[in-house]
Amino acid sequence: MKNQASTLIIPVESQVRELDAKILLSCVAAERGFPVIIGSRAFTHFQAASIPRGIYLAKSMRSLSNSMFKILRQLGHEIIAWEEEALVHPPAATYFSLRLSPLTIQNVSHVFAWGQENVDLLRQYPALPENLPIHITGNPRGDMLRSEIRPYFATEVERLRNLYGDFILINTNFSDVNPYIPHVGLFLPTKNHLKPARLGQAGMGMSREFAEGLRDHKLAILGDFKQLIPMLEQAFPELTIVVRPHPSESYQLYHEIAAKCPRVIITNQGNVIPWLLAAKAMVHNGCTTGLEAYVLGAPAISYLATLNKYYDYDFQGLPTKLSYQCFNFQELAETLSQILRGDLGAAESQERQDLIDYYLAARDGPFACERIIDVLEASGYNEKQPPAKPLGTYLQGQLFAKLKAALTSLYMRRSGPNRQAYHDHRFPELSVVEIEQKIGRFGELLKRFNTIKVEPYAKHVFRISA
Repeated sequence: MKNQASTLIIPVESQVRELDAKILLSCVAAERGFPVIIGSRAFTHFQAASIPRGIYLAKSMRSLSNSMFKILRQLGHEIIAWEEEALVHPPAATYFSLRLSPLTIQNVSHVFAWGQENVDLLRQYPALPENLPIHITGNPRGDMLRSEIRPYFATEVERLRNLYGDFILINTNFSDVNPYIPHVGLFLPTKNHLKPARLGQAGMGMSREFAEGLRDHKLAILGDFKQLIPMLEQAFPELTIVVRPHPSESYQLYHEIAAKCPRVIITNQGNVIPWLLAAKAMVHNGCTTGLEAYVLGAPAISYLATLNKYYDYDFQGLPTKLSYQCFNFQELAETLSQILRGDLGAAESQERQDLIDYYLAARDGPFACERIIDVLEASGYNEKQPPAKPLGTYLQGQLFAKLKAALTSLYMRRSGPNRQAYHDHRFPELSVVEIEQKIGRFGELLKRFNTIKVEPYAKHVFRISA
């Protein structure tokens, strides 16, 4: 019997953050002989038992993934991973308990690192499997920042400028304390204020001391930004103020601000990259978009009106250090004025260049997507599927996959703020045509991918192949 290439399974949790980069990875993989299944993370999990044996690309190795990783392995899939949040992470001890699990990481066959810092961090993990390969490949999200790919967003940049004119972009990062659904925040809501609140999804793995300190600091910064938005609108009457909340945030408080401020727009539409390219400047506080802006050469300011050096530099230090830093509104207004006059461009220095070199690989040469597929080919995944599991193990995986899918589906339909609404917020309806259009834009830009085709596989899930 002829060997078959492993299916590359690419789940997407947040469309606006991940989809474009993962479509590029899918095209590179398909062009080199890998059938690809890509789609909503939750709905891809629903299909885990029907997908031919292959390699599942995980975006984290948290304890929350223990049960799914076990099911995937029982079904005969192998697991490769990168750490989506590796660029902006807490100090090592907190990072390990928050983002890594000894059980989860034992199920991983390869790890793809954003850069050398990511490798140095992982090598310190006490439970790191001795022979786990860690490859410095960069990340497909980094590919989207490269000069060769930026024209992919040209039409959208022009549309945004025509729609909003000159605008300042404010990117928020407060899902820890302003979550879309309560349980994904740092702490679960409690009606009994005499009892300490239990840790929520974002806080699982943190010490209570770290989580409480982070919560208090984030609430203070959120208060600063609630004041900042109308102050900017008043100080710069010729500009529109566009606020992009984090994909996991609730929009309600921002809409309440916008209701009183006619030139404030609240949106999370599309990838952030065209917004960064279209904006006159971007304001954030410790958000990964500060790094993205730096690589794109877009002016970015970290607003540090409430400063806690432990959280602002030891935790969220990278995007802050890559940006201009302003510690009060007067400094911020003056820096923005200099940018608007053309006296200041993007933040630049040798120290910033050294930082980005340490953290982010594949900024030139082969794309990160190519480097990742190189590793998969060198490991033989393009020639054959992972070995089949014993029948009993496979049937157990089938049973657990169906049970987990049924429970998740039930939970998604619960009344009140539920996972279905949260899912649809982060992964809106997507069509084959929309994916084909994205592939077409990549193809025109890179002069390739003309053999790639897209087919529906299941609800919110698609097959990409050559």
